[in-house]
Amino acid sequence: MAPSPQYKFLRQAPRDGLSTAMQPSRWQRLHIDPWLCSFLILNALLGLTVLYSASAQDVSMVSKQALSFGLGFLVMLSIAQIPPKVFQSFSPYFYLFGVLCLAAVKVVGEVRMGAQRWINIPGIGSVQPSEFMKLGMPMMAAWFLTRQALPPKLKTVIGTLVLIVIPFVLIAEQPDLGTSLLVLGSGVFVLFLSGLSWKIIAAAFAGAGVFIPVAWEFLLHDYQRQRVLTLLNPEADALGTGWNIIQSKTAIGSGGFSGKGFLQGTQSHLHFLPEGHTDFIIAAYSEEFGLIGVIILVFLYFAIICRTFQIGMQCFHNYGRLLAGAYGLSFFIYVFVNAGMVSGILPVVGVPLPFMSYGGTAIITLMTAFGIVMSIHTHR
Repeated sequence: MAPSPQYKFLRQAPRDGLSTAMQPSRWQRLHIDPWLCSFLILNALLGLTVLYSASAQDVSMVSKQALSFGLGFLVMLSIAQIPPKVFQSFSPYFYLFGVLCLAAVKVVGEVRMGAQRWINIPGIGSVQPSEFMKLGMPMMAAWFLTRQALPPKLKTVIGTLVLIVIPFVLIAEQPDLGTSLLVLGSGVFVLFLSGLSWKIIAAAFAGAGVFIPVAWEFLLHDYQRQRVLTLLNPEADALGTGWNIIQSKTAIGSGGFSGKGFLQGTQSHLHFLPEGHTDFIIAAYSEEFGLIGVIILVFLYFAIICRTFQIGMQCFHNYGRLLAGAYGLSFFIYVFVNAGMVSGILPVVGVPLPFMSYGGTAIITLMTAFGIVMSIHTHR
């Protein structure tokens, strides 16, 4: 029986023992991929520039973000020095640690704005364990799948789904639907790249179609239902729940082709645009730099994603191929969800725009993921 088309992601990569003997380059000895590193640096510089304007020229906020980027790059370079086999061996322990932390949130977690998502560690501060699972979930799924023959059989698929559902449920109960869906997606991406049968994929979509009405009626909170209803008709409560989307689309549309110019945005500087330095920063960016600026940003994201996929395709082992591909798809989802909610095609959820929105935890998490990707590429 021929493998499914997406299994080509694994089959097209060079096999062990087929590579010619080559001396490693200077970048390989440093365990740095120059292309991916350059794209990340450019994205970071652009993010700091936009944050300076979106934060009303708050130098302290920009300095904190720059410090987060500096720490993130140090973490990325340090992680890149570790061979992928170490991450593969460590994956189940890291996953178990993340699940235990999520369970601890239910017992000793801090409650902020109606959500219980943080654990206060003396001497360190508040930690959000769900961030661990953004890294740990694809690592665990890749570890579990590569212990079996690929493409996976139904028994292996069911076992992987159980591993994915456990953290998904724990995060969704906090409640944090946005992060729980991202964690769910990161695990499902590994399944897809492993050569999952299209019949199983079709059955999963059919099951999701049956599950959505049940989730709407019994699982979603009132504010989550209201976000969906606001998406369908934001003008129904223009001064309430629809305010964010309306002002965001106004800012994006007012930027036109070339934008109003740096520091010349009115929606964000006059405080019409809510959360202009975090979740809605792309609206502030679009207003000042217009369509041209958005194209440049999309190109940077596209370059990062393509390079990550290329590294996955060139990898010599299944674990690295699956993990790099899953991180690339997850990064795409972060960008797509944030851009979609800001432009009014997706409900508003708390998903920051990678390397643009203010927040150090998300930066360090992403840099750690790209450090693992560089490790996969440079350790031959």
